[in-house]
Amino acid sequence: MRISLTPDPIMSRDLFDLTDRRVLITGSSQGIGYALASGFAKAGATVILNGRSAERLDKAAKTLKQLGAQCEQAVFDVTDRTAVKESIDTIESDIGAIDILVNNAGMQDRASLEDFKDENWDRLMDLNLNSVFVVSRSVAKYMIARKAGKIINICSIQTALARPSIAPYTASKGAVANLTKGMAADWAQYNIQSNGLAPGYFETELTKSLVEDKEFSAWLCKRTPSGRWGKVEELTGAAIFLASDASSYVNGHILYVDGGMGACV
Repeated sequence: MRISLTPDPIMSRDLFDLTDRRVLITGSSQGIGYALASGFAKAGATVILNGRSAERLDKAAKTLKQLGAQCEQAVFDVTDRTAVKESIDTIESDIGAIDILVNNAGMQDRASLEDFKDENWDRLMDLNLNSVFVVSRSVAKYMIARKAGKIINICSIQTALARPSIAPYTASKGAVANLTKGMAADWAQYNIQSNGLAPGYFETELTKSLVEDKEFSAWLCKRTPSGRWGKVEELTGAAIFLASDASSYVNGHILYVDGGMGACV
């Protein structure tokens, strides 16, 4: 007897369908966070934008709604532990269950390691690493009760590699990757999938100066097998995979989207 291996298009679509799911994305008024919000909305999800600036969130939400997205806003500072708990509780009670959490908020600070200031180290770690723990802990308590959830932590190509002048950033993203594995170890039993999405070099508002630096861009294109910067829209497919039923048995994994940079020495 022959078994047909022809894919079922309806089943394939359903695996990646995010209809009726809510996704909270930290730091999503611009850049990668905003691009992911747009991608999730196109996949059917209700997106909850987060940031510290109500004005920026209003602008981002207005644009998404004009494109037909279902969009909510949650203004809070992810480094403020009290505000995080109160805001997550409010979202759960007033907006609805957070089915998917994307820990995207982060920053970069460049300086030689021997000259890196204590206060800058603390500020970077608080946003890049501590906030991932604090926000995830608050959201996970609800996910554990429901025995369902998806957590996506935004890592980086610097999770695996290093460059001069960004050692603290590299340390923070390496720690996020291992925290992601720890989340999987603790929370997989509750049907929560915790994974990392690690972008390579992408064109965003924050990398504009590097994109415009001809010497750096030339180095990057030579170093990356794909020979170019990434477009933020190219992250959405991987993010939707990690947020959907298609990744129901993927846990503690770091998915690199880097044009092949990490594959080469």
